[in-house]
Amino acid sequence: MSDGAISQDEIDALLSGVAMDGLNSSGHVGNNPTYNFDISTLQKFADDLKSKVEENINKTTSANFVCEKPVVEKSNRDRVLAKLPEVVIGVIADFDKGIKGNHLYLMAPDFALKIFELASSEKVDEVDDMVLSVVSEFISTHISAEINQIGSVSKNLDISYMNPETFNESKAMIMFPQGDFVLASYPLTLDSNAYTIWECIGGDAAEGISSALSGEDSASLAPIDLTSDFAGSSQMDLGGMGAMGQSVPNMGMGNAMGGMNQMNMGGMQNSGMNMGGMNQMGGMPNMGMGNAMGGMNQMGMGGMPNMGMNMGMNVPNVQPLQYPNLSSGVSSGEQGNIGLIMDVFMEMTVELGRTKKSIKDILGMGEGTIIELDKLAGEPVDILVNHKPIAKGEVVVIDENFGVRVTEILSPMERVNELN
Repeated sequence: MSDGAISQDEIDALLSGVAMDGLNSSGHVGNNPTYNFDISTLQKFADDLKSKVEENINKTTSANFVCEKPVVEKSNRDRVLAKLPEVVIGVIADFDKGIKGNHLYLMAPDFALKIFELASSEKVDEVDDMVLSVVSEFISTHISAEINQIGSVSKNLDISYMNPETFNESKAMIMFPQGDFVLASYPLTLDSNAYTIWECIGGDAAEGISSALSGEDSASLAPIDLTSDFAGSSQMDLGGMGAMGQSVPNMGMGNAMGGMNQMNMGGMQNSGMNMGGMNQMGGMPNMGMGNAMGGMNQMGMGGMPNMGMNMGMNVPNVQPLQYPNLSSGVSSGEQGNIGLIMDVFMEMTVELGRTKKSIKDILGMGEGTIIELDKLAGEPVDILVNHKPIAKGEVVVIDENFGVRVTEILSPMERVNELN
């Protein structure tokens, strides 16, 4: 039985990006999933984005960065780690719609500090939240340029990505895409100083981008509009069908005939699908008009009167729903039934405070480590029932035991806000 400690295998799995159930973030089993992405297509994609990278970073910084030719290659975690400094700035922006998969940007801290210095006209020595915010904004503009570039080729593909998450971490702590992935390196220079933006595209996302740029998605991803030729049409000209004694094949119109204002059949333009006067329409087999034609599989019905779109359909009797008045109080039956659960026990806990720590900090904890919480000294503690806050109080000592004196009961609105 586990004592709750993290084993070395679990630590290695976390560092390599493998979930403990054997599945990586892309849903592939094992450590080395195989992908089929077209490096030449992705290289051209990066080449087309070169000017956008230069334009966006210069717009952010008001500087004159020059972007050299990007390099796109098949890579993996070990090969990327060899290129990176010990500490990196990263932005995670995984694709979650249209194209799905891991998407990660990396840069050296000195590059991030340079971007912030030029963008804010303020020099700082350490990477802080303001620096990360400026980096995240710049990366977001680049992702938008990528999506627009894909959309210019695959117009029916709606792509979105998750809110970017920016971090400043040791490179050993980075959660890279699983298995082989695509690495795009964008080299930039400013005043003879060289910088690089590394873009890691997970296998699933790289396959999706390759397919979209190759046009392979146009048939499979384009929405199928069965009503484009029928629904909403002002007229439907069936080519002067004055004498329709011959057989007309199945036209497969199904329910898509709904919404036609006029149906011109050889000069007959009576609105509302008026089929009257069609004395010579015998011998028309099933036109596939389904329910929109009242189930009339055979139209050999000369002398049909004006049916005004009813066509034999049963019109449902639609009535507005009547809602009963809701009483604000509790009925006597409900008040009596609450007695049935009065002896049910519920867990009540008192929360002194919380904090968040990186895995690196947690693994480095030992005896004597002081953990700083988010509560100030003397600030009321939270009282929770089944892990839901209901009140606040102050810590007291009762004989030799700790206790809590309730100082405030949360209002229903406050409790709802706490749940959210």
